[in-house]
Amino acid sequence: MSAQVLEPEQIAVSATSLPYLHLPPERLFALRAERLRYLADDHPLGDYLRFVARLCDAQQQVLDQPPANLSLDAHRIEQSIEHGLPPLSTDMLLREDGWLVFLDALLERLRSEVEPGTVADAIRALSDASVDDRRAWALMLLSGQYRSIPAALVPFLGAGLQVAFSYWRVQLPEGAIKDIGSHQHCPCCGSPAMAGVIRHKGKYNGLRYLVCSLCACEWHLVRVKCIHCDSSEGLKYFSFENDKYAADRAPIRAEACPTCTSYLKLVYLDADGNAEALSADLSSLALDMRMDEEGFQRQTPNLMLATGDG
Repeated sequence: MSAQVLEPEQIAVSATSLPYLHLPPERLFALRAERLRYLADDHPLGDYLRFVARLCDAQQQVLDQPPANLSLDAHRIEQSIEHGLPPLSTDMLLREDGWLVFLDALLERLRSEVEPGTVADAIRALSDASVDDRRAWALMLLSGQYRSIPAALVPFLGAGLQVAFSYWRVQLPEGAIKDIGSHQHCPCCGSPAMAGVIRHKGKYNGLRYLVCSLCACEWHLVRVKCIHCDSSEGLKYFSFENDKYAADRAPIRAEACPTCTSYLKLVYLDADGNAEALSADLSSLALDMRMDEEGFQRQTPNLMLATGDG
């Protein structure tokens, strides 16, 4: 049975009663790795998907056995909540050294698993880089300045940042993540969304949530509305037909806005209940190519992928 779809007007009327947050599962990275391996079978980018799955395995291992007990500044969190700011502001935390401990732990695990070659060289280059360089690259990565970062380092740097902020996210006290009044940015860390998910169970049934590219927190945004310019006029939906799904039932579709010529990928869980945003995004890069041909631009990052933009 397909999920009930709420119309924008219905959602707007009852917005105050809808669940604003949907937090990721504790074993998010392990689930991503499992999904990526499933998607890799007979996929033209299968080797790449399996490579990212290995990164996710290492992320889960570091999260399960954190390299340090890094407590959050309770006063800072209180101040952030009071002023309507994300409690895990990347601008502050990236200028401190806590996240580097997680990056180093991740690289150490990967170093013992990879054979000599391009991947090993990238891991060594990131490990040997100065603190100032790594901090600068992290700031540029999270601000979308991909061209300023060595492309081979992006997946490892992004993976290290994701596990560090996921660790901090679970340390937050209940109620610390609130609506910051900017639907384009994560209410937990302030990073941009990677994709959207249309959920299909329980109190989340039929609702759209944007998925943070960094900490994987999800926040509600009404459907049929461009996340970049707020327009609802003339939105179009693109997908690929295959043997299992018709185009209008595809589990991954791109919502394209003619007003600002941007698009957002949407993952429909009623069509594929096991789908997950990051793995779905990476496995559907052909859809990004089609959107480029259609004249629409992607503005949402995936920290496992060096786009060459920015």
